Amino acid sequence: MNAAGVRMVTRSRSQGSRARPRRGGEEAAPLQRGEASGELARGGFPQAPRNSRGSPDREIHWGRSVAGGTDGGNKQVTMPDRDPVALFAEGRKSHSRVKCQQKSQRVNVAYEASDGEKGEDTEPLKAPGWEPQDWQQQLVNIRTMRSGKDAPVDQLGVEHCYDPSAPPKNKVKYIKQTSAILQQRYGGDIPASVTELVALPGVGPKMAHLAMAVAWGTVSGIAVDTHVHRIANRLRWTKKTTKSPEETRTALEEWLPRELWSEINGLLVGFGQQTCLPVRPRCQACLNRALCPAAQGL
Repeated sequence: MNAAGVRMVTRSRSQGSRARPRRGGEEAAPLQRGEASGELARGGFPQAPRNSRGSPDREIHWGRSVAGGTDGGNKQVTMPDRDPVALFAEGRKSHSRVKCQQKSQRVNVAYEASDGEKGEDTEPLKAPGWEPQDWQQQLVNIRTMRSGKDAPVDQLGVEHCYDPSAPPKNKVKYIKQTSAILQQRYGGDIPASVTELVALPGVGPKMAHLAMAVAWGTVSGIAVDTHVHRIANRLRWTKKTTKSPEETRTALEEWLPRELWSEINGLLVGFGQQTCLPVRPRCQACLNRALCPAAQGL
């Protein structure tokens, strides 16, 4: 039997009798809007509307060609020709489509504007983190004390460029080896990267960063020698006490603005040669006397 010819009739609960077929020529009562859709939305079969006594006042027929009329007050309604099982599945599916809306959180992402985007209203990004207390005023005072440019580091001449702590025999050996390497591999020039510079015999991170700044005009890092290492620890410019110049360089680069990297070496080296001496520093003549932690109690 074709499914189109299947009809389902809901019986009247008030009379309890079988529904009589509709007479020929009588038209089915039109379905009121929302009667069947309300039942389907609840996920079940459509049911007949109830009267004031709680009994159904209409009979629902399933099928394409259902003809008839009313009998005994029970109205017959023609429903669309659809499979009841499919309608039930659709109702369950629509009933289960409940979406939980989660509150979205807005995240503000800071970014650095490019050269073309920078304008008057663009504010530079400030990297949060630790920085020494009073370091800006200490730097101003050191600049004032070094304004004369009369320290040994300020004088020209190769006698001020060598490392006095290196053994003399190693110096000669390193110079000969490095000269041969530069002639063979770089055509008499020097490498243009820190990695290649520190690979040369006798060249450490300090001289590599100095060579990058002087020869190539590139600020690759802070050149830290014994003077910078000593003064940085005395002024507490490191978050914790460092034990080597390379450790001090890493600690300084974590907070010191990059535009000061090229200045800090010559500034502190001359300050260490004249005022902040390794032994018996001249704290009484230092402008940072009240700001230097190492000078407290002297």
